[in-house]
Amino acid sequence: MTTPSDPELSAIMSERRQLINVAYRLLGSLAEAEDVVQETYARWCAMTRQQQDAIDSPGAWLTTVASRICLNLLGSARARRETYVGEWIPEPLPERTEWITGRPGGTTVDPADRVTLDESVNLAFLVVLDSMTPAQRVVFILHDVFCHSFAEVAEIVGRTPAACRQLATSARRRIRAAQPSATPAAQRAGIVRDFKQAWEAKDIDALIGLLDPDATAIADGGGFAITFLHPIEGGEQIAHAWIELADRLPGNMTFLERTVNGQPGLVAQEDGVTVTVFAFEVAGDRIKRIWVVRNPEKLRRWTMG
Repeated sequence: MTTPSDPELSAIMSERRQLINVAYRLLGSLAEAEDVVQETYARWCAMTRQQQDAIDSPGAWLTTVASRICLNLLGSARARRETYVGEWIPEPLPERTEWITGRPGGTTVDPADRVTLDESVNLAFLVVLDSMTPAQRVVFILHDVFCHSFAEVAEIVGRTPAACRQLATSARRRIRAAQPSATPAAQRAGIVRDFKQAWEAKDIDALIGLLDPDATAIADGGGFAITFLHPIEGGEQIAHAWIELADRLPGNMTFLERTVNGQPGLVAQEDGVTVTVFAFEVAGDRIKRIWVVRNPEKLRRWTMG
């Protein structure tokens, strides 16, 4: 095993943020992404100095190894999801300025551990990615999001460049089919704010007016938190469910407007501790989808208690 010198270690570790960004988009879980990056660095350090020196681009090598680990994990994830309690939603991330250590007043996490919050990490996008095959997802993320050539991606997934090109084309088709009509960010934030106010006021007519008639609400408790196990279909059904929920909320529950994966969202806190994160997909002037994350294992970046 080789322990790099300080300058070498600094150069290698400078790739950490890129690796975290790639792995999170591939897996939809920051915890798993961090494990992948740790394993990637362990494999680098396990090589001899001669083996390391023979690598022309350590950054490309690290990305290749991390992507292959993710590809293997994606294959096993499908089997794990079969035993998951309820629906599975990607791990939501707060705005980077809100990333904390887990205690009030805590410092922010190392910048190298932050995920760049752009359109490729909003919950709607990640949910579509989760419907793809592992190879399709890896090809699309590496080529379309991180601009690797098809030749480079082909080596990672074990396909020909032509096959990778076809996988990327089919992935783009899925993304386009799932994209809602563009709604300005300020308008999206306003709709989420109106939803919060209508919910707090228990105004069912206002809630119905804000929800698309074909809206869907999906919750993820992972078996660790009480929530609805199956998706709720229809705007009116969701509105009624939210009113019923409002009637059962504890007095110490507060709702705050927050950024969730770069998009307007809400968080529910009990005595200052985040217990639920709500992400929204807005199409036009209506809410099309709501994702409710209550699994505490997916809320550790939000925990303040």
